[in-house]
Amino acid sequence: MRKRQKLSIVFSIMICIMICLSACHKAEDENFSLEPVREQQTDQMSEETDTIFVYVCGAVVCEGVYELPQGARAYEAVEMAGGFREDAATSAINQAKVLQDATQLYVPTKEEAQFHEGQEAGKVNINLASKEELMTLPGVGQAKAESIIQYREEQGDFATIEDLMQISGIKEGLFEKIKDLITI
Repeated sequence: MRKRQKLSIVFSIMICIMICLSACHKAEDENFSLEPVREQQTDQMSEETDTIFVYVCGAVVCEGVYELPQGARAYEAVEMAGGFREDAATSAINQAKVLQDATQLYVPTKEEAQFHEGQEAGKVNINLASKEELMTLPGVGQAKAESIIQYREEQGDFATIEDLMQISGIKEGLFEKIKDLITI
């Protein structure tokens, strides 16, 4: 009987692996091809397009670069990548966020999200904060908060907290005051 149970478990694992590989293969066939990306990149140089390319990675079924329509949201990119893995921290990303061309959408695992929350407790996330949250920072009033949000919408998320100094009116002096109070 034990031998049958072991064979049953091995067989079940093999089926799961085959399903995952099939899903990734299907996603690659339908959504990811190096040639169209290269052709599209050259077309983008010569004219404006209605599509964007987003790198979806982390706790998704099939990481990769996906072509999406302009104005696509994060949840659509995750769907293109085969959906969330079982260990994904689905609430750690804003699934309603409008994506920009050439951005990376990283889905953390539950473990990563818990670690990050512990590390960053009490800090203002400059990539996610509302105008009101940004205005809680010393030296950041309504105009600077709006400028930060406008920058995010036009340029995409801040890659480092130091990128905040690209905002007009935020120079090294103000950055030094708030650098320990912010995160990305």
